[in-house]
Amino acid sequence: MSVRQSIDDAITAVTMLVPLEAKIREAALLIEDALLSGHKVLACGNGGSAADSSHFATELACRFVGDRRPYPAISLTGDGGLLTATANDYSFEEVFARQVVAFGRPGDVLVALSTSGKSPNVRRALAVARETGLKSIALLGRDGGVCQDLASVTMIVPHDVTARIQEAHKVIIHIICELIEPALEKT
Repeated sequence: MSVRQSIDDAITAVTMLVPLEAKIREAALLIEDALLSGHKVLACGNGGSAADSSHFATELACRFVGDRRPYPAISLTGDGGLLTATANDYSFEEVFARQVVAFGRPGDVLVALSTSGKSPNVRRALAVARETGLKSIALLGRDGGVCQDLASVTMIVPHDVTARIQEAHKVIIHIICELIEPALEKT
């Protein structure tokens, strides 16, 4: 594959976000409302999506562009001891779900990322979020897999290449930050 082909494929994946504009706005409003009312954001994913969940939590808890107060956001992928204890004592499927129970409260928002939509631990986290009164946002790829009907807001990047889906997810994350930053700066 050529560099130009990779660039063209990335552009195609990002262009797939245009039909998701209303859902991106809906997700941003969900997060903005939660943070401004004293709630928090939890985020999770596997592999590159774990890194993206951490990236998103960092944008909220540190800052995106402007200097503003920090907001509570936790990546559920960051504590190796907790992840490995949960995987060992229960199962890998439970590594995020148990943290949703431990750290989540009604009014909080879970942001779950899965490029395939088939990750059992992401699916469990979304199901537990629903059961415990959290709102949720799913950033998925391909056809959305088993996660597509579990979130309050679902955004599916209908591409087949994991790297292109992750790139599009990063764009969604940054757009959400751009949309909510002005309201967060006011407090």
